[in-house]
Amino acid sequence: MTIRHFPPQAPLRLREFVLLIAALFSMVAFSIDSILPALPEIGNRLVPDDVNKAQLLISSFVIGAGVGQLIFGPLSDSMGRRFSLSMGMLLYMCAAFAALWAQTLEALLFWRFIQGLGAAGPRTCGMAMSRDLYEGREMARVNSMAFGFFVFVPAVAPMIGQWIVLGFGWRHMFTAYILLAALILTWFLLRQPETLPPERRRPLSPRPTLAAFKVVLSTRVTLIYMAVITLAFGQLMSFISSAQQVFVDVLGAGTNFPYYFAMVTIFSAAAGFLNAKLVMRLGMRRLALAGFGAQTVLASLTLVIWWALAPEGAFALWLFCAWATTLFFLNGLSFGNLNALAIQPLGHMAGTASAVIGAVPTVAAIAIAAPVGLAFNNTPFPLLIGVTICSALAVAVMQLDRGNMN
Repeated sequence: MTIRHFPPQAPLRLREFVLLIAALFSMVAFSIDSILPALPEIGNRLVPDDVNKAQLLISSFVIGAGVGQLIFGPLSDSMGRRFSLSMGMLLYMCAAFAALWAQTLEALLFWRFIQGLGAAGPRTCGMAMSRDLYEGREMARVNSMAFGFFVFVPAVAPMIGQWIVLGFGWRHMFTAYILLAALILTWFLLRQPETLPPERRRPLSPRPTLAAFKVVLSTRVTLIYMAVITLAFGQLMSFISSAQQVFVDVLGAGTNFPYYFAMVTIFSAAAGFLNAKLVMRLGMRRLALAGFGAQTVLASLTLVIWWALAPEGAFALWLFCAWATTLFFLNGLSFGNLNALAIQPLGHMAGTASAVIGAVPTVAAIAIAAPVGLAFNNTPFPLLIGVTICSALAVAVMQLDRGNMN
């Protein structure tokens, strides 16, 4: 007797859907943040003459995740969300297995890029599923609640990474990636029905795909918020790229770095839940604008205090932690809203739109984060200046959409 498996048909309750979306989004964050404590050992083992090259493991993954969204967006609009997400997860796991055995930094960078390609599947399909089921402020509310749970992942990821590195060695970071992906994929396949029915799917061929890209890139509102997302993601990636050096080399945190990183990010969980409550009343644009305006003031104020007082010791550590907490908290008031604002006019091609909206800012943000990281001079000045400029520019760019009441 053959046993046939039928995919789930009943839609998930809101709470479980939010948790699942948060888990799907967390694949990228966990893959970036958890490897931070392993970078010194990887550099010493694979490139002892230039250990800073190990930081390229972050950039190669992020670029892969950006490029991958351009693949999985059209694929999910054509083949459905479940198939496309599953293919992304499988690619992610295969790349992690190959990276486990890589003997050179070049090979490791290649497999990290492929791993990023695969991680784009759950990120893109998760956003598309959210748009399939919700729109406007309701979508922003769902994404904000997902961010509230999702933020726990980057908060604890460096801590988990350090435990794995100290207990089993840096290579078993990739074992952890395989196990995490297998767990989330199993949950997804058992519980989440398809959200894109066959009659709404688009043919997978170059002409309609390019036409869809053209529509996305010619939609004025979408372009405005893609630029703002680039600035927001750029300042966040600047912090992540510089965090270990600032905490360890400037502030003397040593092996306590993951705990300070967790403390900084964990408080931003409240931002997602707060935004979910406020967005229905105040609107997406107003909250995002307030977040960037506040961060412009706070980053520039911290910069002036650091320049005037040249703080040291515990005062310097807690001053930086306090400012970094505001950075993550205010981003929590922005990301869910910005993605919803960007994709709002493009519900008829949510997969492709989600891909472009995710891919372009992700890759472009490297052009912001890389110079900020390379400018590190044993002070937090380059990071504070970079965040101040990004937040101020985000406020300016959002003025181009003054008529939006969402």
